[in-house]
Amino acid sequence: MKIFEALRKDHEKQRLLLKILAETSGDTAARREYFQELKDQLESHAVAEERHFYSHMLENDETVELTRHGIAEHHEIDELIEKLDETEMSSPAWLHYLKSLQEKVEHHLADEEQEFFQVAGKVLNERQKEKLADGYREEMAQELTHA
Repeated sequence: MKIFEALRKDHEKQRLLLKILAETSGDTAARREYFQELKDQLESHAVAEERHFYSHMLENDETVELTRHGIAEHHEIDELIEKLDETEMSSPAWLHYLKSLQEKVEHHLADEEQEFFQVAGKVLNERQKEKLADGYREEMAQELTHA
């Protein structure tokens, strides 16, 4: 498996969790459970992605700006998660923040998949793509175990 496939696989999980959460209402056990799973996924993904993909992309002139942009978006996503954590789940504001999070995450994933991956694919060789995927998947599993 190459790094792009590993990242896309997790992107799909994130999209699905966001879609499910957007369809929940009130302060329910299901909403709490899905939100915790989403937080774990997003936080683990950001750590693993920054360590095993972004860090390598910062070393290349062609990918440094896209990498910085991706890291900045990770911080914006963290801030939205924090807002959600501070807001009552039964409040209409919670769903408003969730929709903002959904838009931000989906924008970020589209940026990566439609632009960043293409540029990164040109600067990485096949062995690097596989090695990065192995490191990413190991880190992701480790992060999720500690979540």
